[in-house]
Amino acid sequence: MALLRILVVNWQDRHNPSAGGAEVHLHQVFGRLARRGHHVTLLCSGWSGATESLLDVDGIRVHRTGRRYTFNLAAPLHYARHLGGEPFDIVVEDLNKVPLLATHWVRARVRVVLVHHLFGATAFREANPVLAGATWLLERLIPDAYRGLPCIAVSESTKEDLVRRGLDGADIAVIRNGVELEGLRPAAGRFAEPTVVYLGRLKRYKRVDLALQAVAELARRGIGVKMIVAGKGDARPALEEAARRLGIEDRVRFAGFVSEREKLELLSRSWAHVLTSPKEGWGIASVEASACGTPSVVSDSPGLRETVRHGETGLIVPHGDIDLLAGALARLLEPGERDRMGREARIMAEEHAWDRVADTMERFLESHARSADCYT
Repeated sequence: MALLRILVVNWQDRHNPSAGGAEVHLHQVFGRLARRGHHVTLLCSGWSGATESLLDVDGIRVHRTGRRYTFNLAAPLHYARHLGGEPFDIVVEDLNKVPLLATHWVRARVRVVLVHHLFGATAFREANPVLAGATWLLERLIPDAYRGLPCIAVSESTKEDLVRRGLDGADIAVIRNGVELEGLRPAAGRFAEPTVVYLGRLKRYKRVDLALQAVAELARRGIGVKMIVAGKGDARPALEEAARRLGIEDRVRFAGFVSEREKLELLSRSWAHVLTSPKEGWGIASVEASACGTPSVVSDSPGLRETVRHGETGLIVPHGDIDLLAGALARLLEPGERDRMGREARIMAEEHAWDRVADTMERFLESHARSADCYT
């Protein structure tokens, strides 16, 4: 097997306090490629107190420069000073916030763009108008910046979004995200009380407030259910206030950031998992819940509808319909339905093992490297 010299450019590494699903994907996939002998370097941003570089994270050589909002300016300078002389075969620009245009300023035989999801107009639901406007404008560069390059999308929904923006579907391969099956498994039993869980960032665009409204609706119907909101983010105060306003503060527990052990307990012992985001590149939390044998209720939105098989591994409801969302949760509180869908969910999750994702990624990169004569 020929070994590749790969440079990945991403906003963050998995140690960054703001790391999320894109960073999980990066380290799960490219860490595996590094352990197989490929030479993988990551160029990413730092944070207050972070070292500028680490020799090894999951077998990946990490270079940090700039901060969250300055990385797009600092990265090209750091590359020129410290990495420009290295003969990379492939550069992979991990596009999960705004374009970095690394495929233009990195010298490599093969230039690849990896896309998780694009914000589009949803940016205005999360950021202030200035940042949202900048994100929206930068995303408009995508067709001209990446047209003709090999592209990887993590879901069919993301591929469709890229095609609508002007990229050629023939250039886009779909390599779906994975799940760490070793650390996620069904529990011996559920929580004694009916419990639903949300696990992820607490950001406005995630629309966790819809799940809170559904819990309140269930309470009005006389159905007792508790909700655990696990994760951190700047939307937490507003969500706590929403729980008080809805009169369900005694039914909702904000767990904050949770460890991997706590995540396993929450996902495997809860009766249902809920994710009501209007747009995701890939619903990794719902796949992790599936690995734990817990069915999900998700919004019928891009990315999420690909991680749940309606009526088999969970339920998909129209985004924003509180009555139907509450009804779907009530259905999964019935032990027979919950257990049936939970068993099917675990089977589905096994199709998305990270080793399989890494295999597909490796074949994709090796194919393009051969076409570019990287091995000659």
